Amino acid sequence: MLHIKDDLPDALYSAAQVRELDASLIAAGTMGFELMQRAARAVWRAMVRRWPDARELSVVAGHGNNAGDGYLVAALALRAGWQVQVLASGDPQRLQGDAALAYAEALAVGVTVQPWSGPAALRGIVLDALLGTGLVGEVREPYAGILVAINASGLPVAAVDIPSGLCADTGRVLGVAVRADLTVTFIGLKLGLFTAQAPDYVGELLFNDLQASPELLAEACVSARRLMPGNLPRLAARWPTAHKGQSGHLLLIGGDRGLGGAILLSAESALRSGAGMVSLATRSEHVAAALARLPEVMTVGTHSANQLMGLLEQASVLVVGPGLGQAAWGRSLLSAAVNAPVPQVWDADALNLLSKGGLALPEGCVITPHPGEAGRLLGISTAQVQADRFTVARQLSKKYAAIVVLKGAGSLIASPDGRVALCDRGHPAMATAGLGDVLAGLVGALLAQGMDAFDAACLAVWLHASAGERQGKLGRGLAASDLIPAIRQLLEEQSPCLK
Repeated sequence: MLHIKDDLPDALYSAAQVRELDASLIAAGTMGFELMQRAARAVWRAMVRRWPDARELSVVAGHGNNAGDGYLVAALALRAGWQVQVLASGDPQRLQGDAALAYAEALAVGVTVQPWSGPAALRGIVLDALLGTGLVGEVREPYAGILVAINASGLPVAAVDIPSGLCADTGRVLGVAVRADLTVTFIGLKLGLFTAQAPDYVGELLFNDLQASPELLAEACVSARRLMPGNLPRLAARWPTAHKGQSGHLLLIGGDRGLGGAILLSAESALRSGAGMVSLATRSEHVAAALARLPEVMTVGTHSANQLMGLLEQASVLVVGPGLGQAAWGRSLLSAAVNAPVPQVWDADALNLLSKGGLALPEGCVITPHPGEAGRLLGISTAQVQADRFTVARQLSKKYAAIVVLKGAGSLIASPDGRVALCDRGHPAMATAGLGDVLAGLVGALLAQGMDAFDAACLAVWLHASAGERQGKLGRGLAASDLIPAIRQLLEEQSPCLK
């Protein structure tokens, strides 16, 4: 059975874990060639669904099981009356095992197989059956040149299991990768299909479990879970007698000179996401603007850490960092916040100051770095972060004993206990300033209402990305504050207020 994006499973696996699942299927009595035939039929059905008027197919085949899938798809297409050719990289006579059986079947039904001869040979739909999930290291010639040619052809492209050149574990492009319009993946969803550069290369993603039994899947090791409406943590409903004191007192700290907008966005997000009381400690210059925009927020002009002490005693949760700056004012306020024995969310300049050393992150924190901040926290480059986002999220969580939200395409939430969640929602229109400030305030509001830190981070990331997806449909020009009413609506849909 094919699954489209909104119906995909939540379990995510490494390439090695999927190979173990494949081996378990075979050990349970399903022949490898039967699995290959199931995969080919899944790809064939998906192609016909996506391009119902197509009648011509060019399969670009390599040497592994991906090639075997491609040969079987070619046979199915030929039987259906399509014009079909297979363009082989290397000698197909060297294929082994099930892939060799697939090649023999394609020849038996009359499929034309010829060596790759350049981009001029491509026609119709292009099926990428060149490289699979076992690829390690940069793509080398002749494969690199073939991938470039496929991308330059302008033809529709379907990929078998994963676009060639995309790392199945990290979503990193290994030098060059196929930009597919459609990817059909099998047995288990690979981690690398959902994060880093993957969204630019995967296209429409369909999944087929190749009839793996639910019992086998239930026993398998899972690397991460996709956040979906059906598995999201839920904020508790409120009794009719609820009052503000039961929904927490959130204190936001930030907004140095010239940076007041960031902390106001966080405060508005927290207020609209259900925190019972919201206070704001910021520069005195920003008090008038805050009162005009958010009269419900108790705003205090704060010159030094000493003035913060009374506010810290009243707060049940802190959000620290949006617009904080890295000058003496921000450093002093952060030093005071460190000692407050309440759940905290650290974002933006709080993380930049943390990366410089001399501060110990309080226990039970949520930190929300973008890739640049994550790199500074680990002492590595942004490129290294993006090269393996899963590993980085886990390393940050272990190093700081905190819940980590590694923002970006395919945002990750990692816990020190090893749990990792991934959010694959969002919209390109979200590439604009201030969205991180909105997210920080949202996480803080959910913590203030009593959610566990990991659950609060997961729900907040999903709400934030889904709101961006909803508002992003209007196109460019999305402002961070546009997300706040959409978050409020989504939160009510997901976790209704009234018990």
